[in-house]
Amino acid sequence: MATSKVEEIISKYSGGEQDIIAILQDVQDEYNYIPKDVLAEITGALQIPMSRAYSLATFFSAFSLEPKGKYPINVCMGTACHVQGAPRILDKLERDLSIKKGQTTSDGLFSLDEVHCLGCCGLAPVITVGEDLYGKVKHGQLKKILKKYQ
Repeated sequence: MATSKVEEIISKYSGGEQDIIAILQDVQDEYNYIPKDVLAEITGALQIPMSRAYSLATFFSAFSLEPKGKYPINVCMGTACHVQGAPRILDKLERDLSIKKGQTTSDGLFSLDEVHCLGCCGLAPVITVGEDLYGKVKHGQLKKILKKYQ
């Protein structure tokens, strides 16, 4: 991995264990996941046990040790979204992208996951693509939505 980029990220902080979550967030933003060799580099630089960093990286759902797509897609499965057809939306996305929930497309463009509530129940069913939120999503809209990111 690009050691200089990781060094640059670490250098933004004081270098103590208290900075680990912020550093992991920056690494996640940079690579769309936390590569295991980068995790080892961080623990070496901060002089903390790998088990400590690994437990944080696996505890928080915002972090991933597996590559994620450039555009993560999240399908809300909260009660309102579920009732309004979110499971069918997820099934359609799995078919259209040829991946299952938790996977990333082979071109690295999209990853697909579900979340339990996005807090906008009045717009159910809701999906996010990257930072963009789409409400009252219908099957017929999915290809058009995905096309914006291809």
